[in-house]
Amino acid sequence: MTARFNAIGLVVADMAASLAFYRRLGLDIPADSDTQPHAEAALPGGVRLMWDTVETARSFDPEWTPPSGSHQVSLAFACDGPADVDKTYQDLVAAGVRGTMEPWDAPWGQRYAVVLDPDGNGIDLFAPLPS
Repeated sequence: MTARFNAIGLVVADMAASLAFYRRLGLDIPADSDTQPHAEAALPGGVRLMWDTVETARSFDPEWTPPSGSHQVSLAFACDGPADVDKTYQDLVAAGVRGTMEPWDAPWGQRYAVVLDPDGNGIDLFAPLPS
């Protein structure tokens, strides 16, 4: 048997706030998920993004504690172009999302910006720069 990568799981303090954030980034998440202890969204290519409440995580790992210090994971979202990186960043920050790195032209050839989701995970926004 060969293991296959299938899902990314996040533990969240506030399910509704976390799902609202990811919906702003275009993920299709059922509305009734906001009050559930577990939620999932299908991503392109068949991978799933999953959310579990702290209580759910502790139901199978009673010793679970949130990481401290900097974020432990970053999720990267491709934007349609450099201007879309700027607009997405501005829209998120205007909606109260914490921006940690304003859009810049990265030396590896992308327009890049970073915000934090409601649980402090890094969310990278990027698009290729014109050649």
